[in-house]
Amino acid sequence: AKGHYTEGAELVDAVLDVVRKEAEGTDCLQGFQITHSLGGGTGAGMGTLLISKIREEYPDRMMCTYSVVPSPKVSDTVVEPYNATLSVHQLVENSDETFCIGPV
Repeated sequence: AKGHYTEGAELVDAVLDVVRKEAEGTDCLQGFQITHSLGGGTGAGMGTLLISKIREEYPDRMMCTYSVVPSPKVSDTVVEPYNATLSVHQLVENSDETFCIGPV
């Protein structure tokens, strides 16, 4: 929740400024590729917040995510399954393609 609603919300505008600057420097922006984890607060919370904000600003561009899903075998935090579950909803709403990557 902190990554999406509090700490992430404070940082997302600064990150979006960087995204805008990079997008303006392209000749033909086709879309975005985001790599993030779904277990922690930064990738699951702020990552999905950033994806939704990019989708708002660039609704006609492709959004592709490479999302690392947590595993109970290597998990060190009890909230990882909750973070992943809450993040999946955001990915369904805002991503055109999501490649789920799990630990091997």
